Amino acid sequence: MLEFIYKVIRSLKRKFNTWIFKIKYFPFISLGKSVYVEERVKMRQFWINKQKMKIILKDFSYIKNDVVIQGSGKFILGKKSYISSYSVIGVNELIEIKDNVMIADNVTIRDTDHIYDDISIPMINQGIKTSPVVIENNVWIGHGVTITKGVCIGEGSIIAAGSVVNKDIPKFSIAAGIPGKVIKERK
Repeated sequence: MLEFIYKVIRSLKRKFNTWIFKIKYFPFISLGKSVYVEERVKMRQFWINKQKMKIILKDFSYIKNDVVIQGSGKFILGKKSYISSYSVIGVNELIEIKDNVMIADNVTIRDTDHIYDDISIPMINQGIKTSPVVIENNVWIGHGVTITKGVCIGEGSIIAAGSVVNKDIPKFSIAAGIPGKVIKERK
């Protein structure tokens, strides 16, 4: 009986937190059905090029506690995909995470780099360059992974914990390391 009560309370808490998130960020978000957003999920709007951030959470997607989504681009989280706690999404152009994607704790995904070519100008004043990040269907991203701008992770791939992915990963691959390299194919 206690287990049932705990499940009901947890479900109500998730619904409440999702409702608060929706109210707090209503001009920036679009939520599908049965979406859950846990506590302390934050959105930080950067207003780069006077562009408004857009967050699209599709049906049955789930964001766990203490995730930060920041920038001024478009972020899409696909159906039945989730992002675990303490992850950071930095989007100034486009980050698209497709369906059935599992993202572990402490993952960083960014579609942006700072420009640093001119040594006579402080880097903070040189601007940024962006390139979309796409994570295809049925991908598993391990704990502490970093994914940089312009990367596409192919369908059915696995990225090992602690990897830094700075190049495309083909479909049904297992990648690991810094930088992330394919170490095995899934057959």
